[in-house]
Amino acid sequence: MAELVSILIPAYNAERWLGEAVQSALRQTWPSFEIIIVDDGSRDRTLQIARSFESRIVKVVTQPNGGAAVARNTAFRFAQGSFIQWLDADDLLDARKIEKQMQAAREISDPSVALSCPFGTFYHRIEKAAFVRTSLWRDLTPLEYFLIRFNENVHFQTDAWLVSRELTDAAGPWSDESPDDDGEYFCRVVARSRGIRFVEESRTYYRMGINGSLHVKRSTEALFALFASKVKCIKYLLSLEESARTRQASVQLLQDWLPWFYPEHPDIVEQARQMARDLGGELNVPRLKWKYRPVEYLFGLESAVALSRSIPTLKSRLAAEWDRSIYMVRRQ
Repeated sequence: MAELVSILIPAYNAERWLGEAVQSALRQTWPSFEIIIVDDGSRDRTLQIARSFESRIVKVVTQPNGGAAVARNTAFRFAQGSFIQWLDADDLLDARKIEKQMQAAREISDPSVALSCPFGTFYHRIEKAAFVRTSLWRDLTPLEYFLIRFNENVHFQTDAWLVSRELTDAAGPWSDESPDDDGEYFCRVVARSRGIRFVEESRTYYRMGINGSLHVKRSTEALFALFASKVKCIKYLLSLEESARTRQASVQLLQDWLPWFYPEHPDIVEQARQMARDLGGELNVPRLKWKYRPVEYLFGLESAVALSRSIPTLKSRLAAEWDRSIYMVRRQ
């Protein structure tokens, strides 16, 4: 008999996207799955849309707003499957995503191996999704995963993973409420795994250019949580191997994320620098691209940094709106 797979969808104010996400889950060719949607105290039509899908295989749970980690943990408490598929409410699964990974899981026959796959980024038109291969797109040991992730600043998107219940239990609950909550969680999953099987034929789609409904904003509290999550990830790596190469990779991780905190939060910057020194390295002051340096000269560093962050965000939103316009015209 086919093992049951639990597709877990936390949702908060996701009325625009939830229907498509659930439909992509319902289209799965794997014969045995359940879908659990957790409405995290939404203030729009998210709960109404979720309940329109209720059936023998789709369960809807509602709770007061508690954040992404709480919603995901609630979903897992209701899950009955032997494998866990996380799905953000604005993302999509390819119809054969779970089938292909479950075929690999049967070949491996080792629940301590996590399964990954390619993921593409898109705005509204899924046929325009861009799949950008990284060094993570292959079978990996846990140590290889951390070294590549830290040194090259690359990752797998949440929906790309398929993880056994045993490994999910071993990793423990979601606990991070930062802009990189899935990064910390899956570092923990990988640290407790025996490796990663990359399934090329499987794929998933990550929606870009929107304000993520489950993501913490760039507040002071969120940035402190983000730095704490990076510290946790470094500890997970060092628990696997403490050596010159793992310490160097940890310093590189701190360097890559330093622009998130510099220059507005000198206290976090100093903590990062001290941690880098303890690891035997040094952090360099983040440098702005040349096009922002006149702004720094005229208006100061903080203004230039703010502009360097807002311009890419604006470009992404404009691209998303343009893609949405084409998408809506074609639908009509």
